[in-house]
Amino acid sequence: MGTRRLGKFGLVLVGALGGVLISLGLTAAAQRGGPLPLKDLQQFANVFAAIKGSYVEPITDEKLINDAIKGMFSDLDPHSSYLDEDAFKEMEAITQGGFGGLGIEIGSEDGMPKVIAPIEDTPAARAGILAGDVITRIDGKPTKGMTLNEAIKLMRGEPDTRIVLTIQRADRDKPIEVPIVRDIIKVRSVRSKMLDDNIAYVRIAQFQERTVEDLTKALGTLSKDKKPKALILDLRNDPGGLLDSAIGVSSTFLKPDVLVVSTKGRIPSSNREYYAKPSDYMRGYFDDTESKLGSAVSDWAKSVPMVVLVNVGSASASEIVAGALQDHHRAKVLGNRTFGKGSVQSVLPLSADTGIKLTTARYFTPAGRSIQVTGVEPDVTVDDTAKGNLFRLPREIDLDRHLANANFAEGDNKAPSEDAPDVEAKMFEFGGSDDYQLQQAINLLEGRAVKRNDPALIAKAKADQPTAEKAAVAGASDNDKAKVKDSKKTQEAEKKRQ
Repeated sequence: MGTRRLGKFGLVLVGALGGVLISLGLTAAAQRGGPLPLKDLQQFANVFAAIKGSYVEPITDEKLINDAIKGMFSDLDPHSSYLDEDAFKEMEAITQGGFGGLGIEIGSEDGMPKVIAPIEDTPAARAGILAGDVITRIDGKPTKGMTLNEAIKLMRGEPDTRIVLTIQRADRDKPIEVPIVRDIIKVRSVRSKMLDDNIAYVRIAQFQERTVEDLTKALGTLSKDKKPKALILDLRNDPGGLLDSAIGVSSTFLKPDVLVVSTKGRIPSSNREYYAKPSDYMRGYFDDTESKLGSAVSDWAKSVPMVVLVNVGSASASEIVAGALQDHHRAKVLGNRTFGKGSVQSVLPLSADTGIKLTTARYFTPAGRSIQVTGVEPDVTVDDTAKGNLFRLPREIDLDRHLANANFAEGDNKAPSEDAPDVEAKMFEFGGSDDYQLQQAINLLEGRAVKRNDPALIAKAKADQPTAEKAAVAGASDNDKAKVKDSKKTQEAEKKRQ
């Protein structure tokens, strides 16, 4: 992707491994920092020449240069990186919502990718992949210990190419091999529906170029016949996306001209403030002939009682929206503490299809809070399910070399992290009838009691675990009994580490 196309996504928040991306002219600023260290650069040239001339196997100039550039980022924070051609293409695919792949949202469990949900009308859904499936192999390659990024890279690819996933399903004793043919996946950014008792539900899966337009259309449809009496905005497992979209979404629910987010860094161009503007959510959908409809949507969307759902997978753009609505007391935030991505990255093109992503600032909520490593803390904490928390995703604080938050002493590294679930919780559909956090959001809006979880279900599940374990051991061989004991020791050790 060339420099000209960079303008399409100059301001981006890329989720758990991303941040605010701002296209800046950093070269002049870097030069103002002092003269180039010519002596050290000569040393680099000497090393380059030695490796190129004497290494046991031939290495191309391109590989040496690329590896050297990557090495410069090895001790920086985890969101600063070199963008090779593949990384540039990946960024464009994410922000525009289309890529070659299977169509599944994945998390991680026990060091392996786990299906959070298959996306509707995609190859994965048509092949029978289900929420809760654990992917143990990708084209025969074991996934144990594989990072989510590595797994995603293996599963994505050119349309019409074949891949075989080996999955472990809870109700099956043996693994299942599922062949799937990749296709162009268009992530549907906004989904909406009307719940019982005239409560509107809107889920944003990712902040893309069309998100604000699609959100406005959804709100218009929901209020076409009757104005909803309340609204639930679901940002769970939303990894982020475009900053412009985050500001536009915030503008939909906030009064005009209030602060949405600010950024602060070393260079003057990193210090900016972004305000809610009606044009951010009206543009592209409401023209002059539809201004009355636009005004009607604006009126109820800015005043109706509102709850925002978040969890550990809500990152970057999601955190900006949740933080802005929380600081302006526009909505109650319900769920679990968010990811904690509060840094800003700038993109500097190096060539027609490469560049660097460099952390240049931190962002702050309207009240001046930095959510770096701390995340957005919900007004009302509710577990993922009635049996406890389900998602075991790493947070910003768990990433190596993450930036510190001056207002938070990390200490023993425990405060911002949620405890891992003690019992097995069943995967659910966001917005479905078995969505526990959604039901608690409805309770909050209706004035009923809100529960963090169901203690009776947790107690029953814990009581059932030893019984099932004893039954398994009773009919097992001595070797199997030893394995069970080893497994218990491992689980106890893991609990202590957490």
